[in-house]
Amino acid sequence: MSAEAICVSWLEEIQRGTHQASDTYKIALYTSAASLDHTTAVYSATNESSGAGYSAGGKILTGFATNRSGKTAWTDFNDVLWENATITARYALIYNASQGNKAVKTIDFLVDKSSSNGPFNVEFPTPAASTALLRLTGP
Repeated sequence: MSAEAICVSWLEEIQRGTHQASDTYKIALYTSAASLDHTTAVYSATNESSGAGYSAGGKILTGFATNRSGKTAWTDFNDVLWENATITARYALIYNASQGNKAVKTIDFLVDKSSSNGPFNVEFPTPAASTALLRLTGP
């Protein structure tokens, strides 16, 4: 079973101060055979996508930014592009490479997404209280 979710381990780890803005965050792509959900705790190469223009472990995320509005705080990154890639992916995992590859967020594209010797782009939602990819809301 795979689903889009904030990884529960990340919720605990941010309270411990494990994840920092200066860390290296990455995004890896996975096939439809992957099993990613809120219990995913670390990056694994099992069922990771492969193909021309894609390297195991994925890509480094850039543009780490945080903000808040009302009772909600969020984290955002720049969109990610694999140029001239031949990849098929159903899921993605954001993880912290600086902290033992600890999982942050699973993403479900809802269908297989493919590229054939062309661009494979992952666009993150608008960073706002109700739309950001990673958001936490207080009481």
